[in-house]
Amino acid sequence: MLLRFGVENWTSFREPVELSLVAGRERQHGNRLPQVRKYRLRVLPVAAVYGGNASGKSNLFKAMMFAKQLVVKGTQPDALIPVRPFMLDPDSQKLPTRFAFEVLVNDVVYEYTFAVTSKRVFEESLTRVLSTSEHVLFRRIRDKIAFDDTLDLDRGQHLPFLEFAFRGTRANELFLTNSVSQNIADFRPVWEWFRDALTLIAPDASFEPSEMLLDSTNPLSSKVSRALVELDTGVVGLGAKEIRLEDLGLFAEIEADLRQLVRPGTTVRFRDLERNQRYLLSGDKRGTLKVRKLVAKHRRSDGTEVTFDLRNEADGTQRVIDLLPAFCDIEESGSRRVYVVDELDRSLHSLLTRQLLGSFLDSCSATTRAQLVFTTHDLLLMDQDLLRRDEMWVTERGANGSSALLSLSEYQDIRYDKDIRKSYLQGRLGGIPKLFFREACASARDEEE
Repeated sequence: MLLRFGVENWTSFREPVELSLVAGRERQHGNRLPQVRKYRLRVLPVAAVYGGNASGKSNLFKAMMFAKQLVVKGTQPDALIPVRPFMLDPDSQKLPTRFAFEVLVNDVVYEYTFAVTSKRVFEESLTRVLSTSEHVLFRRIRDKIAFDDTLDLDRGQHLPFLEFAFRGTRANELFLTNSVSQNIADFRPVWEWFRDALTLIAPDASFEPSEMLLDSTNPLSSKVSRALVELDTGVVGLGAKEIRLEDLGLFAEIEADLRQLVRPGTTVRFRDLERNQRYLLSGDKRGTLKVRKLVAKHRRSDGTEVTFDLRNEADGTQRVIDLLPAFCDIEESGSRRVYVVDELDRSLHSLLTRQLLGSFLDSCSATTRAQLVFTTHDLLLMDQDLLRRDEMWVTERGANGSSALLSLSEYQDIRYDKDIRKSYLQGRLGGIPKLFFREACASARDEEE
């Protein structure tokens, strides 16, 4: 689970900001909050981030995406780190960008922080937080590192090996990333949390295990098909249609690469972003390449079924198909994923978005561990009957171009029974655009006259 995420000197965030999913003292919707008893923690299952256009919502998402890719994929030798410091202040461009994650992994709390410039890692630390104490497992400052003595208990020469592994860590590489490639097990659970649990979905992307959706006998495919009916999309199910690779109209070089990539007994997912079409390529024992594409089923007036390519579906239906596997996953009792979705409501009707969110919240309890963090403009979700005040956040851009991040729980005058949408739209809570469009148009007309 994600407990806290902090970032400083990243795109529009000049000063440090923190998104916290640790529940406050308020009692609203307390029965659905996950609990970690040994830490006496209540954790929020959801966080909704509001704000005007260009206020910083998507930059918060991109910060998490950057951090995940740097941790999981690492960097190439001599490559620049693609960090993006605050650009409106010359001094900020010279300073490192800082990231901080506090996460719950296998019911143990870890704090992982790092600071980077385009050329090197300046600082990095990993701390294991116990109920009564903390152990800094490692702390790195540039080319020096210190390890906690507890790592050497009953392991003989373990600490010398860790120090040797660090000497092989490049200046532009995180030690956490390199430690996994060196088969050091001590820190792997945190790295795996970034790889497996933290799942980010951009407005034009999806969480989509295509091979499952293409298999009508798979439980996920059945769930998604039922949900498409219940959400009144007009789609009665999903299916697979077999086609020839030549019919995809790919460049010859891409087609040749795919034939080389797909070996007998292997399966490869392929998505045509321009057509928004999903394909599954598999090779049989004879070396024949089999291509199947995902199609949507509709029912004619006579009761028979007809299939449509997904590109012929409405944008909203395509977005639902992109998101439903994620919502089906986090509602499973054993799910431990943290989904971060930018523009959750893109192309979706407000009632549909609220239904998806409400269904997830209904599945939450003291023992669940899945979470959903999303950015949105949908005011129908800004409702205390649905969300707690500490689950709602706003981003706001200041006069100097720097973004701030605030929780609605920080406003003392918001009662639990208050309609906060009115206060938000009136600008009392921040996070709304300052609109001068009419004045600008009027001034332009006056100049023309």
